[in-house]
Amino acid sequence: MTESRFNFSTEKPLRWGVIGCGEVTEIKSVPAYKTTPGFEVAMVMRRNPKKVEDYAKRHHIPNWTINADELINNPKIDAVYIATPPDTHKFYALKVAAAGKPCCVEKPMAPTYMDSLAIYEAFQDRKTPLFIAYYRRSLPRFLKVKQWLNDGLIGEVRHIHWQKTKPPSTLDLSREYNWRTDAAIARGGYFDDLASHGMDLFTFLLGNIVEVNGTATNQLGLYSAFDAVAAHWMHHGGITGTGNWNFGTHDRTDKVEILGSQGSIRFAVLDKAPIEIDNASGHQVLEIANPEHIQEFHVANIKRHLFDKSVHPSTGITGLHTSWVMEKILNGN
Repeated sequence: MTESRFNFSTEKPLRWGVIGCGEVTEIKSVPAYKTTPGFEVAMVMRRNPKKVEDYAKRHHIPNWTINADELINNPKIDAVYIATPPDTHKFYALKVAAAGKPCCVEKPMAPTYMDSLAIYEAFQDRKTPLFIAYYRRSLPRFLKVKQWLNDGLIGEVRHIHWQKTKPPSTLDLSREYNWRTDAAIARGGYFDDLASHGMDLFTFLLGNIVEVNGTATNQLGLYSAFDAVAAHWMHHGGITGTGNWNFGTHDRTDKVEILGSQGSIRFAVLDKAPIEIDNASGHQVLEIANPEHIQEFHVANIKRHLFDKSVHPSTGITGLHTSWVMEKILNGN
């Protein structure tokens, strides 16, 4: 990302406004913003006045509004976190960019690559920091995997494979509305919501993807989005990859295996599971727990980027690449 023109002072807290008060903000994200030294959450926005007032009271946030423009243009708000469904990310992000304020957008960055590109270019034009909430790039368990790879503990990396499956949920079977499986909001359904985390993580671990293809279908007919996706890809440097995601199977699985010339590494992207390595030194299993507020390290890295001029691992340019990968997988469908 272009060098930021912002020079924040540690003498006063950086005041965040939050657009959207859904499930992701309850434990995963907003508490992390509130407990990060030097940050405070000063205002939240949701269109339902009763729900946003209740949210503000429960989370001890002093101000709330049902008007996003009021939050974005408030001179007492320094930065904005967008936590709405992805079909509104572009709408709100362009307003934040126009206001010239740093922004973190929930993942996926937007439903399409072109929408993601519009967001990225808007912040680039203003030389304003943009972050995407792919927080797994900041989690200690995946930093350990990256260390193993960088230290050459499995030799030359040859291939990565991810299998992610689960049975349909009660909500799926009820056929009640769920924005996550509405093709108008997320064409890939759970693939958009969940697989984006893994594909983004894989580029963090192994480098950008240069070739990718996929196929997708709807096998169950429970909702309008795809429920079965398969893909193959290649990272810069020739590492190959394959994945399959199916949301109508009997068993729940989340298995990643990285194969190298001298060993292998296994882990789960989304589930709680140890990380494992097999090489000439034997078999090692490490349990590295995630923090209670899973975006804690991601938010701490935002602070370092803004105050200490370090580079956050998940910015607009990396999020844009992940959007390209996700769209290429679904492109032929």
